[in-house]
Amino acid sequence: MARFTRLEVAQAMKDTGIVPLFYNESVEVGKQLLQACYSGGARVIEFTSRGDNAHKVFDELCAFAKAELPELILGVGSVTDAAAASLYLQLGANFVVTPVLREDIALVCNRRKVLWSPGCGSLTEIARAEELGCEIVKLFPGGIYGAQFVKAIKGPCPWTSVMPTGGVSPTKESLEEWFNAGVTCVGLGSKLIALDENGAWDYKKIEEKTALAIDLIKVIRSK
Repeated sequence: MARFTRLEVAQAMKDTGIVPLFYNESVEVGKQLLQACYSGGARVIEFTSRGDNAHKVFDELCAFAKAELPELILGVGSVTDAAAASLYLQLGANFVVTPVLREDIALVCNRRKVLWSPGCGSLTEIARAEELGCEIVKLFPGGIYGAQFVKAIKGPCPWTSVMPTGGVSPTKESLEEWFNAGVTCVGLGSKLIALDENGAWDYKKIEEKTALAIDLIKVIRSK
């Protein structure tokens, strides 16, 4: 069962401005990645369901977060059907992110009052998602549509909250482009949570990059 309400999740996404996301089949690596991002200031993290038995890894990470990272809002991404959404909700997912707009997933999440963020690629899809109760829509793939797409749709629909995923980097230039266009937060995957040049996890560097991205967003928003 979710430990945070949908409004608490949406507010945390907005406050920090970033949602780190990753998949790893190792529970121990997953715990270290959660800890690194959390220590860097992230409070909303997405575990992407992309491998065999990913739900078993997620189950253990939820238990770890509850015990060791009390303010962490852990959710699941890459969910493509209502059955998978129901499974992850039962395991304790605090939000559900999907690569496409699926109304069956909306119904499952709304019934539990859990935030869901569908991948949308047109203003028509975004409007439908909002009609179904979506708080923050996922622009995916963000790199294909670009920041100008966000700026354009915010004109007629200033109430729309957008989270681009894909095509976002934890750099000043990239974050300025997206936030100046009007995004609410950004999803950061491989550009943030990545192996070092030796093919190993540098958890300290991930922590530092997370903290830097959050600080950059604060500066951008203050202008």
